[in-house]
Amino acid sequence: MKFFYNRTNFLYIIFLLPSFAIAQTATSTNGSSSNAIPTAVPFLNISPDSRSGAMGDAGVAISPDVNANYWNPSKLAFIDSTGNSISLSYSPWLRHLVPDVSLSYLSFAHKLDSRNTIGASLRYFNLGSIQLVDSYQNNQGTYRPNELSLDASFARKFGDNFSLGLTLRYIYSNLSSQSFASGSSQTTKAGNAVAADVSMYHKKSFQEFGMDALFAYGVNISNIGSKVSYSSTGPAYFLPTNLKVGFANTLNIDTLNQFTFTFDINKLLVPTPPIRDANGNIISGKDDNVSVPAGFFGSFSDAPGGFSEELKEIAFSPGVEYWYDQQFAIRAGYFYENPTKGGRQYLTMGVGLKYNIYRFDFSYLAASQQNSPLANTLRFTLSLNFGGKK
Repeated sequence: MKFFYNRTNFLYIIFLLPSFAIAQTATSTNGSSSNAIPTAVPFLNISPDSRSGAMGDAGVAISPDVNANYWNPSKLAFIDSTGNSISLSYSPWLRHLVPDVSLSYLSFAHKLDSRNTIGASLRYFNLGSIQLVDSYQNNQGTYRPNELSLDASFARKFGDNFSLGLTLRYIYSNLSSQSFASGSSQTTKAGNAVAADVSMYHKKSFQEFGMDALFAYGVNISNIGSKVSYSSTGPAYFLPTNLKVGFANTLNIDTLNQFTFTFDINKLLVPTPPIRDANGNIISGKDDNVSVPAGFFGSFSDAPGGFSEELKEIAFSPGVEYWYDQQFAIRAGYFYENPTKGGRQYLTMGVGLKYNIYRFDFSYLAASQQNSPLANTLRFTLSLNFGGKK
């Protein structure tokens, strides 16, 4: 007996299942349109926390906090806390399409000593509750597709201004219902993968316009790992391996006022699909059915449109943060992705409040495109430091 989903709006996201890849018509779960470079588990590149979410999704080189587990794990070596830091973030996601999709993020860091820090994080992407019915519209129960990743990080200082980080990641992607697939010739399964991140961070203090200043930069190559398969006989799909490079310049106006200006760039390190004719022959570009290392290194030169198209695959995130007395923050930023490579373009803004060991951050996303599925996205983050020396 064949089963169906009875929630029409969910078709905007279900194309993430490789078996439905030919039906890409709208929006991926990370908010990109269907012309973006396809990968498995795009939720891995959704910004999880409110602080960076308010600065245009820029966070590679800003001052270290516990959410560096996602942005640049090498920064964990420079977190101020002498004990433990923990953060919990929550965001309702794609609210214009479906009412119950959400991203939750739990992040933890512990300083082992003055040079070494360990971190851990859990990302959980809930794709909502799906009602199953048969061809006669009889209720066959519900199904809750979900994805998650579990990370462990280690960061170490090398001198007073430089650090390196390494992260190991387990990824689980359960998108298909066995009931839904019962009429298919293929046996579907949950996708599993392992991946790693490598990262670095460097900072330098100096004088700028007669004020104390700090310039920092960082690099994080994330999700370097195995491919994901969703069926016993079907193809495997690339993880969203991503290169993040960030710069941040902090000005201490006086003892109370501080400004940070930051700028991140992002590029997927996966093959760009070639242009094919009706018979599947490659007209322009290179074959994207390659190994993970070949896809990684070839991603800088495989676009069908040449170098100009490679440049279009770079996304930009400028942002600014103002702190008053390290207790109240105002943030704003902008994210730009080329319309031919996903088309996400949005303004972000937010605030932060810090009291004693607690910090609360909030961000709001105002999409610049009409009817964007990301419009009015909210993020909430609660962080605290505890267990340190008095």
